[in-house]
Amino acid sequence: MAAIGYVTRDGNAFKGELKTLSIRADILIAPNDRKTSDNQPDYRVTSGGVEVGAGWLRRSETSGKDYVSLSLAAPEFGPRRLYANLGRAAGHTDDDSFAIIWNPAD
Repeated sequence: MAAIGYVTRDGNAFKGELKTLSIRADILIAPNDRKTSDNQPDYRVTSGGVEVGAGWLRRSETSGKDYVSLSLAAPEFGPRRLYANLGRAAGHTDDDSFAIIWNPAD
């Protein structure tokens, strides 16, 4: 699985960078303080103050560990959404390091 970015915990949010071959953007994954129902996202993803996605808390069926499932959309991605998971960064001893792992839809 390809890491398309790395973030670190910043309070209840995550700050870092989304990186692909053609995109380099600072991102903020912050709790959705306006959530009023279960189908609304747990997190909002922004870049430069522009909302580019959302995230939902999930629990892995195999490991039982929590992660955030991300859905990103911006003109730079083309007509399709970009799906990714936010989880602990492999090989990092720091508990505040997380990787954005691309999860291709097809």
